[in-house]
Amino acid sequence: MKMLKPETYLREQIAKALAAAFQIENEVEILLERPRQENFGDYATTVALGLAKTLRNAPRKIAETLLDHFADDAGLVDKTSIDGPGFINFTLKPAFWQQYLLQILSEGERFGTSDWGGGEKVQVEFVSANPTGPLNVVSARAAAVGDVLVSLFNQVGFDAKREYYINDAGRQVRLLGASVSARYMQLLGHDEPVPEDGYQGDYVIDLAREILDEVGDRYAALSKEERAEKLAEVALAKMIRLHQSAMEQYRVNYDVWFRESELRRQNKHLQILETLKQKGLTYEKDGAVWFKSSEFGDEKDRVLITREGEPTYFLVDIAYHEDKYQRGFQKIYDLWGPDHHGYIARMSAAIQALGHPKDSFQVRIIQQVNMLRGGEVVKMSKRRGNIIEMQEVLDEVGIDAARFFFIMRKLDQPLDFDIDLAKKQTDENPVYYVQYAHARVSNILEYARSQGVEIAENVDVSMLQQPEELSVIKKLAEYPEIISKAAKFLEPHRVTNYLMELAGTFHSFYQKHRVVSEDAALTQARLKLVQGTKRVLKNALDLLKITAPERM
Repeated sequence: MKMLKPETYLREQIAKALAAAFQIENEVEILLERPRQENFGDYATTVALGLAKTLRNAPRKIAETLLDHFADDAGLVDKTSIDGPGFINFTLKPAFWQQYLLQILSEGERFGTSDWGGGEKVQVEFVSANPTGPLNVVSARAAAVGDVLVSLFNQVGFDAKREYYINDAGRQVRLLGASVSARYMQLLGHDEPVPEDGYQGDYVIDLAREILDEVGDRYAALSKEERAEKLAEVALAKMIRLHQSAMEQYRVNYDVWFRESELRRQNKHLQILETLKQKGLTYEKDGAVWFKSSEFGDEKDRVLITREGEPTYFLVDIAYHEDKYQRGFQKIYDLWGPDHHGYIARMSAAIQALGHPKDSFQVRIIQQVNMLRGGEVVKMSKRRGNIIEMQEVLDEVGIDAARFFFIMRKLDQPLDFDIDLAKKQTDENPVYYVQYAHARVSNILEYARSQGVEIAENVDVSMLQQPEELSVIKKLAEYPEIISKAAKFLEPHRVTNYLMELAGTFHSFYQKHRVVSEDAALTQARLKLVQGTKRVLKNALDLLKITAPERM
């Protein structure tokens, strides 16, 4: 028989009690949380407090009545209590937790997964940095967060895809071509200045030198305009390959790399313009074509076609988002940089104007990253001067530490990335601490084998009675709820936080109790506990695409 997850079981029993006591059915969200102090039980609910106004009664009285009708059909609850103004606490029987450990082991790699996403098609677009320069640390943070979000969505039953939008058309590409052209000619001994608003970084010189090494002075005889156009094409291809290579190294494998130029080639932006015109949602003013975005919650109307007859970036972006819906995605999530906050309302207005539900489009802003060294903010890159490149960070701290650190904080909060801490090979470093926990459990299992101890199929897990043993199982049992909430609230940092807590809980157990001992039955039970811990650590680290070392 498949064992119920504790949160699921308690919610079902509380719902039954609400129906029996107050004739309330499917009208109340039953929130369960883990009390901060273990003496308050395993789970607590505030449902009685939430019903006080509706039932016109004191929360404690409601809690008492609810518990009078609480059936505990499976007999899993050891005791209940009411604390404070009406918090209801539940303590589950040790036997439940002991059997739950076996359930974790039987589910293996599937432990933590669910199907509440119902197969809904979801797309997450993230990073999408202009291919005119190297990726920076905000891109690195967005890449880690976006990648894990997609994994989380797929873990809970969505059909989620990763997408990168390549802005390979427009003014910034022309400037890249002119900048590379100037450096190319300078390397050939000609005095051609970089455009004032062009790209000044050392990487432009590297691009020009690479092109010169490949083709010599082939482009020198072209006119300045022709040369800039041709070198824009060559440099753009190199930069895109550089971005793709960086993402592969970072373990981010996109399902789609979508090119703006292809969208323009198919005139999809002009089709969108015609659609909005037919809906009566455009007008002309000062020689430009405007979108009535203020009718859909934007602070003002927006230009779609400039007075010079050029389509705006906004119009092309609307067409891109409409293309997402045409490809069958039911929900689309965009992760944008901190300077794009003001863009959300206008894009939301366009989505609604095209007939899509407002909540089918969501944006999350990835906040700024402060790189710290010696406690001081690192303000510049060795190569560009005004940003810190993603590649520099990966080269210095490694992929595992970079991914873990970039995921550790809420994505809408600025992140202080301590480079010195990320490189430490001590328990102070959170990713090292978690990986060491996995190496430790692996070492325990290897030690048992070296002592001739083979873990039996049928083990008496009722031997696991110590508080530290039960604490480990209870922490393991939290994992499915952690994954579910991380996906629901778009908060991948919940997984890194959980991993640190699980590592700490296991280390506390290990410091007090010997696993392989003279007591054969207890040894078998504790080895099951170690196996369960290894399973959950591995599942979570795999989700984050962080290595789970067998030894350190």
